[in-house]
Amino acid sequence: MSSRTVDGSAGDADYGTIGGGYADYRRPDERIAALLTGALDGAGTVLNVGAGAGSYESVAAEVTAVEPSASMRAQRPGRLSPAIDAVAERLPFPDRHFDAAMTTFSVHQWSELTAGLREMRRVARGPVLVLTCDPDLVRDFWLYEYAPLVLDTEARRYPAIADIADALGGDVTVQRVPIPADCTDGFNEAYYARPEMLLDPGARQACSAWSFVDAATAEQYTEHLRRDLRSGAWDRRHGALRGQPSLEGSLVLVRALPA
Repeated sequence: MSSRTVDGSAGDADYGTIGGGYADYRRPDERIAALLTGALDGAGTVLNVGAGAGSYESVAAEVTAVEPSASMRAQRPGRLSPAIDAVAERLPFPDRHFDAAMTTFSVHQWSELTAGLREMRRVARGPVLVLTCDPDLVRDFWLYEYAPLVLDTEARRYPAIADIADALGGDVTVQRVPIPADCTDGFNEAYYARPEMLLDPGARQACSAWSFVDAATAEQYTEHLRRDLRSGAWDRRHGALRGQPSLEGSLVLVRALPA
């Protein structure tokens, strides 16, 4: 995450306010973690930018974490090293200092995307990984029927995948990441087969796009979903998803190797 405000929040979302229960709902999913670990290709030293509470930090590698939000740094568990208070656009490390660099669910918070990605490329000898969502696919999710402004916000905030690839340069691959039905990382699409979870205020708060919608509108959206779940209307339209083991939604992994 990037620019800081006086209350310790990061980027355009105020994590000083919404980040309190983040670690309770945004727990790294082991299947997504395995994909990231494989993409790191055995890197011994890894920089995690916008590290938050430490999701997806490889336990096998020596990880250096960067996180500008004080509230998020405070939620890091004791088994992880403390995060450095710094921003993506100005990483305080020499050139080629790490074997690899990674960032997960963070680039949409940065004030200067290109500068941050080029900094990651500068300090990494090997792969740079970006786990993010493709804004062109965000509105394909069923939640758009219930909370259009929330997903409009997500689509607006997430940078285009082509812009990420261009900024990183080198040999870039983009992989769609399957989202398990019981995904433990509670972003909106993680609940594709468990719509009842989005009635939980804590689950919604852990998805920062909900914080851009006023409380009355958020309640109106939630009540619409609650009514359709109670009446069976949601299940008539989307109930097949409950038995679907995974979803290919907007989640993607961008991996860049140096030229």
